[in-house]
Amino acid sequence: MNSNNLEFLTLEETDIRWELGDLLVSCLQQLGIEYVFGIPGGAIEPLYNALARSARRGGPTAIVSRHETGAVFMADGYTFQTGRLGVCCATTGPGTTNLVTGVASAYENDVPLLLITAQTALPDIGCRAFQDSSCAGIDSVGLFKHCTRYSTLVSHPNQLEQKLFTAVMIALGPHPGPVHLSIPVNILRAPARRQFRFNPELLFHKPSLFDPGDIEILARELESRPSTLFILGKGASEAMDTIITVAERVDAAIVATPHAKGDVDPYHPRFRGIFGYGGHNSARDALQKNTDKLIVCIGTLISERSGFKWLNKLGPRQRLIHIDSKETHFPFTPMSNMHIRGNISAIFSQLSLRLEKTEFKKSDSKYSSSIPTNFKHTAETTTQCQKSKLHFALDDELSYLRNSTPIEPQRLMRELPNLFPSDTCYLIDSGSGLAWALHYLHPRRYPSNGAAAQRCWFHAAIEFTSMGWAIGAATGAALGNRHTPIVCITGDGSFLMSGQEITVAIQEKLAVVYIVLNDQGLGMVKHGQRLNGAEPIGYEMPVSHFAEFAQSLGAQAYTIKSPMDFLQFDARTLFDAEGPTLLDVHINPDAPPPLTNRIETLGKRYE
Repeated sequence: MNSNNLEFLTLEETDIRWELGDLLVSCLQQLGIEYVFGIPGGAIEPLYNALARSARRGGPTAIVSRHETGAVFMADGYTFQTGRLGVCCATTGPGTTNLVTGVASAYENDVPLLLITAQTALPDIGCRAFQDSSCAGIDSVGLFKHCTRYSTLVSHPNQLEQKLFTAVMIALGPHPGPVHLSIPVNILRAPARRQFRFNPELLFHKPSLFDPGDIEILARELESRPSTLFILGKGASEAMDTIITVAERVDAAIVATPHAKGDVDPYHPRFRGIFGYGGHNSARDALQKNTDKLIVCIGTLISERSGFKWLNKLGPRQRLIHIDSKETHFPFTPMSNMHIRGNISAIFSQLSLRLEKTEFKKSDSKYSSSIPTNFKHTAETTTQCQKSKLHFALDDELSYLRNSTPIEPQRLMRELPNLFPSDTCYLIDSGSGLAWALHYLHPRRYPSNGAAAQRCWFHAAIEFTSMGWAIGAATGAALGNRHTPIVCITGDGSFLMSGQEITVAIQEKLAVVYIVLNDQGLGMVKHGQRLNGAEPIGYEMPVSHFAEFAQSLGAQAYTIKSPMDFLQFDARTLFDAEGPTLLDVHINPDAPPPLTNRIETLGKRYE
């Protein structure tokens, strides 16, 4: 939806009495938002009435999830795919509390979402009203203060415009994240007396301030150091092309945190793999081997998942510079010799110009990220892409190549880019599958259908990793862009927890492919216990026939037990279907995921 092409109705142009709920939905329309994810209920009914009227005039529509947490996950996926604000809603009581896990995930992963919950009617607060969510009940505003950037009660009709604008500005601000408006049912039903008008330019404008003196200091550091390593986080994605150009010029090695998986071409000759959770030994070696190295962290949240343990062991002659647009990331790198705050695109554009004056040693490595002339997407060209050389080693090359039954998960990750189009976007759930995908999933990116290649092909809720996140997120991503092939990789435990959300994809006719890694157990729990010497307990699960389950709901489904089973269908045609497909992939239950970073952390002993 392009909000600039929409004609907004004024209060005088309709014979329907406008309520504040209608104005709220009209504001969402002005922001280009297409969907509101949630589940109806008594107190939220005025908002759904407004959404019904909105849908009839081509504005935002309601998408009904099967659980409120699934609604937040869908909004998360929609935001990832479109860059727009994700919006979800819930009624009072359990509808509101069911949102908490999804909202906490968005909070930890800096995902901008607008959360709208209904509130008990103002005259009924403190009177034992049904599902009272006010300060006299479960206090939903207080509940969400711990996992949102902004949580407030709209206690008067005149407050809605200002508080809505404040919430959206904060959600999309320098430190993005979820925001919460609690709106009493009688406020939502209140008559609208004037139109709200947002200024999207004010909301979406990102200042590019930085200190020019910092650029000069950074350039001199790059010129004087014999060896440089760039550690790229998610914040680097906005300037990836310029960052790569600078890295090539100064002959820097590149590693990515798990958050930036998918933003860097894994076949770039300077890329040494993932640093941190599910990562590669070559990435750790790139940090540790040279004791006179300059390390530049770019757009990185240095957490347990992104290798904070090794950054705390820097050598005395190694220097660390942290560049970020979010100053909230700086307290996690107190060991840095220098912090540079500002717009990352602007910083590296200026740095690139500054370094043009410097003569560096020419690198022998040759690389082209450009799309070949007259490139046509076929099964053969996808396979050719996969034959490109990786410049880092995998932990288990034998399993990566093995054709055994049941399928080795490493072998599955190798096979997926051969099965699906090169512009496929993979959303990865919590569990062993995330570690395997981070380590072993490396498609070469070329566009299909002649379109520009999408920058990021990999998405995961790295910092919270809620089970079932990817199932809802894949649905939201597919709604955000029906032309991009979407693949969800989830575990059998996650699917048993949130698999009902596949029915939303069925209802909305979304051609999402859901891959269930079936090892008949909670794989992350089992392998974590084995690798950490813990008691084996609580990981067993009964045999489940996921293909039959999906078929009973109306989806097409296949059971995969060996690599040859993929020949029973043409994977590329799955994205032309009018609905989702589930692949129940039986994997080797004894294959250990690459969990060195996680196990070392769990195995710590504190005095």
